[in-house]
Amino acid sequence: MKNIGFLSFGHWSDAHGSQVRSGSDTLLQSIDLAVAAEELGADGAYFRVHHFARQLASPFPLLSAIGAKTDRIEIGTGVIDMRYENPLYMAEDAGAADLISGGRLQLGISRGSPEQVIEGYKYFGYAPPEGSTDADMARQHTDVFLKVISGDGFAQPNPRPMFPNPPGLLPIEPQSPGLRERIWWGAGSRATAEWTAQQGMNLMSSTLLTEDTGVPFHQLQAEQIERYRKAWTDAGHSREPRVSVSRSIFAIVDDLDRAYFGRGGSEDDQVGVIDNAVARFGRSYADEPDKLIEQLREDEAIAAADTLLLTVPNQLGVDYNAHVLESILTHVAPALGWR
Repeated sequence: MKNIGFLSFGHWSDAHGSQVRSGSDTLLQSIDLAVAAEELGADGAYFRVHHFARQLASPFPLLSAIGAKTDRIEIGTGVIDMRYENPLYMAEDAGAADLISGGRLQLGISRGSPEQVIEGYKYFGYAPPEGSTDADMARQHTDVFLKVISGDGFAQPNPRPMFPNPPGLLPIEPQSPGLRERIWWGAGSRATAEWTAQQGMNLMSSTLLTEDTGVPFHQLQAEQIERYRKAWTDAGHSREPRVSVSRSIFAIVDDLDRAYFGRGGSEDDQVGVIDNAVARFGRSYADEPDKLIEQLREDEAIAAADTLLLTVPNQLGVDYNAHVLESILTHVAPALGWR
């Protein structure tokens, strides 16, 4: 295990016990948690993106602010729904955020998860062309995005511009060198993971897969990772790819942990239906550190990945979530080969 970071959904609500009661709270506390995570030695601060929900939605202002207040930690998303995105505008935002952070952006993108509203991308002005699906549209947006962040010129310059132009076709600005190699695709199946490798993107795999073969989730996810790496090699890419998995993991080290998570994690996977397809959801982990280490050593997907993202209960506040991270980094991660 090379890297450990956190993944926050950025929820806010006025429910009893919530320490995140507004959009302002979740944005400012997200910055504070990223700063605290860097101080604790964590490797990454990642954020979910959901539209029409009381959760984080517009990632680039947040990522830019974190980039300006930290020095080392990777900052990223898990994931941006490409059905909603103008790929050229997104390329400008991503380039700017990456430059502000000094090249630390790790951008997770995908077709997205089930929505809060029906065909929400249409409210943003996007609809699949006739004969194609919303998933096709997400991949088309992605194709454009990947091309323009690579820096090639494509726009015909005005012969009488307001400002002088360099010769030739013009690219999107600003450009951030190396950003193209730090794009991840959130893959929900083995076939999508293979497609991700063919496109030269890193693999981001979460706690659910949109297929079920009857084997435990961690084994199915490990097979997904194995297929991804083989497809990467077959595609002939020159660099080493990265793979992340996310898990809910809580080390019980004090009475407050015991009050929140003392009943333990869900020891079994769950099988359900998502987007009219059978899906398998991975288990969560909550136990005393020594028992937690034994359980995590049996998770084949964690062993196969190079990056582990810990999903955090952000509504419990910055201090408690920093404690959650510190407990894992101190009492669990070294035994799994971290650092």
